[in-house]
Amino acid sequence: MAAESNESHLLIIEDNQGRKEFTLENAVYSIGRDRECNIRLISQFVSRYHATLVRLPRKNKANSYYYRIVDGDAKGRPSSNGLMINGRKIPAHDLRNEDEIVFGPQVRAIYYLLKDNQRPGQTDATEYDITLINPSMTDELE
Repeated sequence: MAAESNESHLLIIEDNQGRKEFTLENAVYSIGRDRECNIRLISQFVSRYHATLVRLPRKNKANSYYYRIVDGDAKGRPSSNGLMINGRKIPAHDLRNEDEIVFGPQVRAIYYLLKDNQRPGQTDATEYDITLINPSMTDELE
């Protein structure tokens, strides 16, 4: 069960079958083309067990956590092609909002850390300035 928090974690995958959204709540996820993977990627260029997501607690925030992505399976075997995260090939990375993970040609993911259950593309109502118009103001324009 997920820890009580005002944050939610979302992974949006794009592969040969299109776009899929995964709300991350579990402690560990396997990612790859194998049918046994928690997050399955459809592409011949992706390893059977390409990466592992691990949930870790934040040190300074109670009931808050983050996800680390690690190349390869849970036993430490790396994938064939590795991970590109934000344009750099690295074996592991602590995910931050809007990080891009490339698993192979035309197979990528975007990670979102959402506050107060806000989903990507939504705007906060405080972004809009609502100005009330006095009816007498329109009479002057005529």
